[in-house]
Amino acid sequence: MGITKTELYTDKQVNLAAVFKALGHPARVSILEYLFKVESCVCGDIVDEIGLAQATISQHLVVLKNVGIIQGTVTGTSVCYCIDKTKWLEITEYIEPFLNSSTLDTECC
Repeated sequence: MGITKTELYTDKQVNLAAVFKALGHPARVSILEYLFKVESCVCGDIVDEIGLAQATISQHLVVLKNVGIIQGTVTGTSVCYCIDKTKWLEITEYIEPFLNSSTLDTECC
């Protein structure tokens, strides 16, 4: 596969693509839904709630953390995760205009 020429795109486009890529797996969507539902930091309950192996959950958490949607805090021997509210608001500020930018009034094809 060739190298992606990210310099051809704006920072906003690159960030938006990264967020959509992170949201592109149902396990990560499920993790986020759970974190939104509990509205607090979660230390070990994610595995029980989602039903996947600890290693799999950890991989998905890394993807979400790398894009900045969640944050993790080390507590003893575990890491507690929660939604990064500031980053989430920032993400929604550039996702909403993108989703609302189309004018689907015209017929095509």
